[in-house]
Amino acid sequence: MTTSIALWLDRIVDRIIAAFGWLALPLIVLLFLQWPLREIFRGYSREANDLGQLFFALYVAVSVTAATRAGTHLAADMVAQRYGARTRHRLKRIGAAIGLLPWALFIIFAGRSTVVSSVGLLESFPDTFNPGYFIIKLALWLMALMVLAQSLVDLFRPFTADSRSES
Repeated sequence: MTTSIALWLDRIVDRIIAAFGWLALPLIVLLFLQWPLREIFRGYSREANDLGQLFFALYVAVSVTAATRAGTHLAADMVAQRYGARTRHRLKRIGAAIGLLPWALFIIFAGRSTVVSSVGLLESFPDTFNPGYFIIKLALWLMALMVLAQSLVDLFRPFTADSRSES
C-alpha cells in the first residue's frame, strides 16, 4: 500500500465518521421520547426503542475508530509520553499490525455466518418483530471494517513533522 492509497483511505474514514456523527442527535431524541410515548401516549415506545438501538449500534460502530483517531480512547499513553515522536509512531504502527489488524479480520471472519444469515433473512427485532435488527449485526462488520481501515492508515502513514503532534 502506498502513501497515496493510505491518504485516500484516511479521507474515506474521515468522511464516514463525519456522516455517522449526526446519529447522536436522533438517538438522544429517541431515548428521551420513550417515556412520554409509553406513559402519556401509550404507544410507539417500543418502536422508538428499536430505532434507537439501530442508531446506537451504528453510532458506536463508527465512534470506536473516531475515538482512536482523536486519541481519546483508553490507551497506555502515560508511559509513551516519555518516548520520542518517532518511537511513538513506530509503536502505533506495531500496535496496528499485531493488534488491531488481526482483531478486525478475526471479527469479520468469525461473524460471517451470523451477519450473512441475519442479512439474508432481513432479521427483525426478537421482541417486537419490527424490521431492521439485521442492521445491528451489520454494525459489527462496520466497526471491524472501520478498525481495519484505520489500522491500515496507521500502518502505512509515513513519519512526518506533522506526526509529532499526533498522540
